[in-house]
Amino acid sequence: MVANHPRTSGVKSYPHTGRTLNRTLSSLGSISSSFNVAVPPDGDCETAYDIWANNNAYEIMIWTNQHGAVGPIASSYDQNGAVPSAGNVAVGGHIWNVYRGSNGSNQVYSFVRTSTTNSGTIDVLAVLNWLKTQGWYGDVTVGDIQFGFELSGTAGQSNFTFTIAYA
Repeated sequence: MVANHPRTSGVKSYPHTGRTLNRTLSSLGSISSSFNVAVPPDGDCETAYDIWANNNAYEIMIWTNQHGAVGPIASSYDQNGAVPSAGNVAVGGHIWNVYRGSNGSNQVYSFVRTSTTNSGTIDVLAVLNWLKTQGWYGDVTVGDIQFGFELSGTAGQSNFTFTIAYA
């Protein structure tokens, strides 16, 4: 995919692929996914899974990498930006800082990797179950699982590519 967006605030586009589950969390035996992305060296974007639950009441984002002036939604901020609700959480095969907040329409949980990677495998079900064990939601109905780029700005015309597989 080729993008050319001004480097101003806000997400300009989310080119992605996805699948619909519409199943309760407790009925799922496994959800894992492997990803491989190529991002330009400059620009403002993140590569993320975007998972919707309970008719979009909950948005669960799993950020595999981020570049430039982007950050997760959080319930509090300081001089460095968003403050995580939980830090260095080992779940789903990676280590994350976890943020929770609202975008005005729904509750947003963002798992941001503590180190950036362009490829890997994530146990998505483990991430979703971690939220349940924290009491942040119950036996939600997992609707759509998407993966793509949230683009806030590019350094001119830029190329983004990805491959994704679910199991």
